[in-house]
Amino acid sequence: MIYYFSATGNSKHVAERIAEAINTQAQSIETADSVINLQTDEVLGFVTPTNWNQLPVLVREFIRKADIHLTQNNYVFTVATYGAIQGFVCEDARHELKRKGITMNAGFSVKMPDNWTPAFDLSDPQKVQQQVDDAEPQIDEVIELIRKRAQGNHSKNRMPYILHYLTNPLLEHERQTKFFGVDDSLCIGCGLCAKKCPVQAIEMKETAKSENNKLGKRPVWTAERCALCLGCLHRCPKFAINYDNKTQSHGQYLHSKYYKK
Repeated sequence: MIYYFSATGNSKHVAERIAEAINTQAQSIETADSVINLQTDEVLGFVTPTNWNQLPVLVREFIRKADIHLTQNNYVFTVATYGAIQGFVCEDARHELKRKGITMNAGFSVKMPDNWTPAFDLSDPQKVQQQVDDAEPQIDEVIELIRKRAQGNHSKNRMPYILHYLTNPLLEHERQTKFFGVDDSLCIGCGLCAKKCPVQAIEMKETAKSENNKLGKRPVWTAERCALCLGCLHRCPKFAINYDNKTQSHGQYLHSKYYKK
């Protein structure tokens, strides 16, 4: 079984490609059962985005809460999807699993478009699609290594795990929902952002109806912190959500295989 978290489709795509190739299933951690019982020879994989060089909050929580039962000859791995730097995601996962008495056999990585648009510009569709296409042979390579049950950390663009002492405070700072804003001239009040938020950090509140917003609703972040997946920003059909006024010119990103705009 392969478990993944994906806000914009990258990790979902990688997880499903691997699952199909090795004849197993891929399931989102948002809907997965926390009890995991593996059969003899079965693989256990985690496919996760990189969030400030480390595991996303939701993936970390899932691993910590999961009741995992291994049997014989199981193979455990993690695949990190990343844009610029993979950081220490695989090593982070190895530490989390070790705390549960589970040995992670291998770590891998796949470079894909980086949806952290406060820093990265995804406004050029052709450039972004090229990055998506370039990821395919990387996924093929990861699949072959998994088939061979390769051992060790094969992930690229790594950073020392000790740097998590520096990145943890940065992640906690950036997770503050006060940085999110809504352009009321664009918002149509559809509520997709609130419906899809993996931590229910958004609620739809009453606002004045307008020609553009006939529903008279607008999103309000009611939690102090969120998962920082930026799914709300990238899924918004009108691109009405921004982060710290740094994302308006950098475009949106949704993997074209799973999301149609």
